[in-house]
Amino acid sequence: MNKYLLSSSTIFTLVFTLLSYSVNSYAQSEQEKGLAIAKERKLRDQGWGDSTGNMSMILRNAQGDEVVRKMRLKSLELVDDGDKGMTIFDQPLDVKGTVFLNFTHASEPDDQWMYLPKLSKVKRIRSRNKSGPFMGSEFAFEDMSSFEIEKYEFKYLRDETYEGQASFVIQQVPTDKNSGYSKQIVWVDKEHYRALKIEFYDRKGSLLKELVNLDFALYLDKYWRPMRVEMFNEQNGKSTELITHELNFDTGLTDNDFNKGTLKNVR
Repeated sequence: MNKYLLSSSTIFTLVFTLLSYSVNSYAQSEQEKGLAIAKERKLRDQGWGDSTGNMSMILRNAQGDEVVRKMRLKSLELVDDGDKGMTIFDQPLDVKGTVFLNFTHASEPDDQWMYLPKLSKVKRIRSRNKSGPFMGSEFAFEDMSSFEIEKYEFKYLRDETYEGQASFVIQQVPTDKNSGYSKQIVWVDKEHYRALKIEFYDRKGSLLKELVNLDFALYLDKYWRPMRVEMFNEQNGKSTELITHELNFDTGLTDNDFNKGTLKNVR
């Protein structure tokens, strides 16, 4: 009898150990696969150098009323850190001359500044405020940063067809404690590794916003860019649409073009 009980106990322990190992290995493989997909997405968008563009920002309230803004963008790719970006608002009159400067960092909080012409003042955006709305839009300040691997922890969720495109669905959890998001769910197409859709969940875990990238165009025979981006707020019914009218690469931008000390003189 004791021999039988000992054998049963041993078998139970062995089965439990094997099951635990299997579950842990599967969870780890999901994380590794999610990270691998994210790295491939990043790898396929490296080497573009710099770019300039003209865009429209369309703000819509829950009733569908629109406000249209015109702006110019400048971007500079860095090899050993996140990208640098500048957004210059030209229209309408109430935002004309406003300049937003962003230095994305891979492993530390981003540096962001806003020049406000009415105050003739450069304002620094503090880390704890980066979950706030960017220029009254449905984009947050943290949404304006470039995609960097170190900013997230990744997990592969499933394969899924989205808008006719075979896609990976992965979860990315921000590592920044000041992020306004508890997690993001990203649909990445398997052919080009483009982010097709992103769901943003608030700190309580509820769906907050949905971003959709549309009308992709290929530049330099390698780099895909969405010509239309829609961000819809699921909680307040507002939305913001970004439309790219013109985009140019290899324009000769350097670090000197992204200087917070000269924001007042940007034209």
